[in-house]
Amino acid sequence: MTTTNQIVAAIDIGTSKIVAIAGKKDELGKITVLGYGEAESNGVTHGSVQNVGYVAAAINKAVAKCKAAVNVDFKNVFVGIAGQNVRGVVYSHSKFIVNNLITQADVDQLTQEVYSINKEPGEEIIHVIPQNFSVDGHSVGLNPVGCNCKKLEGTFYVAVGDATSIANLRQAINITGLNIIKVILEPIASADAVLDDDEKEGGVMVFDIGAGTTDIAVYQEKVLRTTSFVPFGGNSITNDIKQAFSILARQAEQLKVQFGSALSLSEFSNRIATLKGINGRNTKEVSFTDLANVINARFDEILGGIAYQLDEAGFSKKLSAGIVITGGGALLNSITQYVKFRLGMDVRIGTPKNIIPTTADFLNPQYSTAAGLLIKGFEYLEVYVKQQQEKLKNEKVEAAVNTNLNGNAKPQTGKKTQETKTQSKKSGFFNRFKKWASEFLEDPEDTKM
Repeated sequence: MTTTNQIVAAIDIGTSKIVAIAGKKDELGKITVLGYGEAESNGVTHGSVQNVGYVAAAINKAVAKCKAAVNVDFKNVFVGIAGQNVRGVVYSHSKFIVNNLITQADVDQLTQEVYSINKEPGEEIIHVIPQNFSVDGHSVGLNPVGCNCKKLEGTFYVAVGDATSIANLRQAINITGLNIIKVILEPIASADAVLDDDEKEGGVMVFDIGAGTTDIAVYQEKVLRTTSFVPFGGNSITNDIKQAFSILARQAEQLKVQFGSALSLSEFSNRIATLKGINGRNTKEVSFTDLANVINARFDEILGGIAYQLDEAGFSKKLSAGIVITGGGALLNSITQYVKFRLGMDVRIGTPKNIIPTTADFLNPQYSTAAGLLIKGFEYLEVYVKQQQEKLKNEKVEAAVNTNLNGNAKPQTGKKTQETKTQSKKSGFFNRFKKWASEFLEDPEDTKM
């Protein structure tokens, strides 16, 4: 069982828009976006689902558009959760190795046990991400398999989410008749969509400027080091423009998109935007310089929050690959120049690069999270399938050993022999795994996922 040529779907639930996306992976490991659907988001505040009914209705619209685009049905999806609803902790855990030789099963078991750590009431663990392994006190990086030792210890980045926020997310999805396979932290998804391995190794920060929040992820030595967020995004800037010039929200958004800039430039001095008055009232004029000053004030607050969190985490001078900006807010004029000036690092705009889009429109920073959710979905699925196949393989070995041990035993009337019990257990697991896989993974020409 592989994920090649199988359909995987994901949903990005944002403050301003909801995106449903579906794709497949070819024999070379390339992920192709088969199609996506987009709908205006209602009921989401600062990345958190508040009105479940409104969100479910918007998800339905986006999913319907996506299904029409890919001409395929699906019921199982991966879903993103914003950084505002998640806190990260670094946790160490260890186990003794019975046979002294570390296997992949030992590493998987150690990682899985971290999911059982004590959590605060009302929390749920979303991710357990290895940062480093040590054998008998000596660091061996991310791959301890094959090392000979008595004790294996791992350091993990644990993303812990708010249980209420996750419950609201699940309920909104379930109302639509879909089923969540895995909730994924959005800044991790965005990073996977826009970064390459060299950037992750050298040290890089991604910040995704969404409508409600700005999500942050920091990588170094190809390992996720920390995630965080700033509780301001594109909508904060729009609201500031609305209040500053006493105009409508849609007019403020239009000004930001068409004429907004993170820097007040000299060529703005004599430029004016004219807005139509409300219901026949007089027109209103807004100077480009004043507009840039309003945007700059809020954006400076966002960057101040990012700089503070970088200093707190100890990474402000350790990111040789600098900063990658993505999300809808990355489209703001002069944003790279201002971020470079303010934070003193190299800056580039991040667009989805680790996928193959069906249209050029998808190569836009505002779709980075959706693309990343698709990438993480395939990654999760491949790990899960590999683990289940390994489990099945181990059960077959166990069954063979038991058969040899009991080969001369006589069957007892009215009772199953140990061999029969083992084979029955093996067959039952295989059938369950086969059923799950057939429901989750379908060929593109099939109609269900």
